[in-house]
Amino acid sequence: MKNRNILVTGGNRGIGLAIVKELAKDKENTVLLGCRNIEEGSAMAAELGDNVHGVGLNLSEREDLASSIKDILERYERVDVLINNAGVLHEGSFLEVDFEKFDESYRVNTLAPLELIRAFVPGMKKTGYGRIINVSSGWGSFDEGLSGPFSYSFSKAALNALTLTVAKDLPKNIKINSMCPGWVRTRMGGMMAPRSPEEGADTAVWLANLPTDGPLSRTKTNHAATAMIPKGRPAKSRTTR
Repeated sequence: MKNRNILVTGGNRGIGLAIVKELAKDKENTVLLGCRNIEEGSAMAAELGDNVHGVGLNLSEREDLASSIKDILERYERVDVLINNAGVLHEGSFLEVDFEKFDESYRVNTLAPLELIRAFVPGMKKTGYGRIINVSSGWGSFDEGLSGPFSYSFSKAALNALTLTVAKDLPKNIKINSMCPGWVRTRMGGMMAPRSPEEGADTAVWLANLPTDGPLSRTKTNHAATAMIPKGRPAKSRTTR
């Protein structure tokens, strides 16, 4: 599909910014750089080209998100490619994490992606084209033991389940996939990570450009990654919004 509108949440830094930069190379794409601070997002977008636009997205608050979705649809009419990249990580086991941080993790990592998907799928159905990419984590994988902090592993596992269950209600021309970028050098991943943001972004970019016979409703690990986020990192809360 030509002249696509692409929304990348958490697009102002790290993996999200790398995704924005790569997809913006195709000047037929209009790339919406989503971030909580619209001034920051607009300033970043202005540096990347005329086909990149900053849009405000506060994923932590349902009413704010609903307002942002309305603004996006009024201005751009539709979103053809949705990349749910933004996320928040709070350390702690289920006995340690407080419910406020758990609620934020579930809202940002799982519920906000669901609300964005529900908002933009009608337009995808109308045009007969859609690509939805959920940026997940090995810490949300049952195969890898859900070995991360409780609220993060819980919410990312739920995001993977969301991917598989939503696919059942989508036509084949709307493809939804989740993927793991590996351990990446970002504010969340830390500077010891072996992979660059560009390497972490490559699977998301590939999924955004899937042909009509591409895979649907899969959970993908970037097999180039040599390691996932290890245990024993400094205990801090991080966000990619």
